[in-house]
Amino acid sequence: MDFTKMHGLGNDFIIVAGEEALPADASEKALRLCSRFFGIGADGLVYILPSAKADYMMRIINSDGSEAEQCGNAIRCVAKYVYDHGMVPADRRELTIETIGAGAQKVQLHVESGKVSTVRVDMGEPILNGLQVPTTIDAEPVLNHPVEVDGREFRFTAVSMGNPHAVIYVDDAVNFDLAAWGPKLETHPLFPRKINVEFVTVKSRDYADMRVWERGAGPTLACGTGACATLVASVLNGYTDRNATVSLKGGNLFIEWNEKDNHVYMTGPAQEVFKGSTL
Repeated sequence: MDFTKMHGLGNDFIIVAGEEALPADASEKALRLCSRFFGIGADGLVYILPSAKADYMMRIINSDGSEAEQCGNAIRCVAKYVYDHGMVPADRRELTIETIGAGAQKVQLHVESGKVSTVRVDMGEPILNGLQVPTTIDAEPVLNHPVEVDGREFRFTAVSMGNPHAVIYVDDAVNFDLAAWGPKLETHPLFPRKINVEFVTVKSRDYADMRVWERGAGPTLACGTGACATLVASVLNGYTDRNATVSLKGGNLFIEWNEKDNHVYMTGPAQEVFKGSTL
């Protein structure tokens, strides 16, 4: 199997193109290939597949073998891959990529010297209904709701960007102990399909630090859908404006929540690291 290693702000993926459908052993492959000690090493295995409703479809298998509905960093990598590898005409600057959780999403390409440098993604409308995120809470929106683990109470705002997020505000997101609290919150009974957890410190009306524990992957350097969920939650809580930079461990994403169409837009880079083939 030929592959390309790519990342979006350090959130890294094994990209595979050329398959006609998701292989039956995709989960097993992800477990084996994403291992950072016994495999290639990645947060996820991404297949670029044909689509009947978009230019291409992406399917994302997390490093634990589970499938993710959507991934903001992966979609930027996929957009860069299909352009840089000549899978779309060189004069194209807009594409659509189908996901299983958020449908077909529009992406805009910024091209420099014949290669994509940054990608702006229309991430669609945020889902704020608690049962649809999903949580077990019948409210819309779910704002500042308590959740207790090991005797400590956190308060979260629930947002789905095609995949579920719990945004929690803390005093120091940069140094927060993800390993201690991330897995316990991910699997809390309030979240029937588990959840991505963002720990956030708002620095100003247009800037926030965020660290993430990703469902199915653990701590990652960046999470595009998490950055989008962070902005939405921060607007709902009155902490930021509708346009803000979200700073992740791997770098910054610029997020916009458009008041006219209610869509969230994410702009950030993607990078190809190396190519190879598996045994």
